Amino acid sequence: MRLFEINSVSFQYGRHRVIDDLSLAIGPGGATALLGPNGSGKSTLLKLMLGLLRPWRGSIWLEGHDLDRIPRRELARSVAYVPQVHREAFGYTVFDVALMGRMPHSSFFSRYSEKDYQIVRDALRRLEIAHLADRPYTQISGGERQLTLIARALAQGARVFIMDEPSNSLDYGNQIRLLERIGHLANEGYTFLFSTHHPDHAMAIADRVVMMKEGRIVHDGAPQATITASTLAELYGVSSQLLLAAGAGGCAIPDLRSQAAHMAN
Repeated sequence: MRLFEINSVSFQYGRHRVIDDLSLAIGPGGATALLGPNGSGKSTLLKLMLGLLRPWRGSIWLEGHDLDRIPRRELARSVAYVPQVHREAFGYTVFDVALMGRMPHSSFFSRYSEKDYQIVRDALRRLEIAHLADRPYTQISGGERQLTLIARALAQGARVFIMDEPSNSLDYGNQIRLLERIGHLANEGYTFLFSTHHPDHAMAIADRVVMMKEGRIVHDGAPQATITASTLAELYGVSSQLLLAAGAGGCAIPDLRSQAAHMAN
């Protein structure tokens, strides 16, 4: 079964081609990581899949329906966008921010129901941030804000989470905590598509890695087979040995000390 189908999609800003005849199919469940240098088209692809941009050529289908024909409110009930960590201008509580996820399920003038409140409480509890419910969103850590945004997406009722560099600006501990929560939800059947500049994050939680360069897919497959010294050299234009650490998912870290020693000799 295919959840998303991207068929020969091209997109350009003015005369600059950003996505070039790209095709990709994503099934339900699990986590897919997009890897690629800046300007490779990752963020544009995510915006196309969210319906924020329209393809210049080609088509995108969600569960057998043309994305262009799906009403925005209906799309929001299926697909959630989790942005990079940001600060709200107003002092909403964590609970209030998560409650905003219920907006696609209510009319403009209607009040939230007890069912809405319970859904939000459940979402906060699943992400282990229920104790933050009454805290101002502006006064919690970056990792806690990112978990709050995922709780908002859960409250939204979405089964698909699209995330653009979700760990950007987070310290190492918060990166790990965020990845653990994403991994748990992916194992429960939720679908995650996230862009990242960290191959080790893809190795840690992704079932699939899609490497992009100059608007095209250059490699696509399981993390252990796709993330190699040669593919990273091709993608980013750097050459280094990799230290592969075994474990839950494993990780890939450039062995810069060995490379430096080799150059010195």
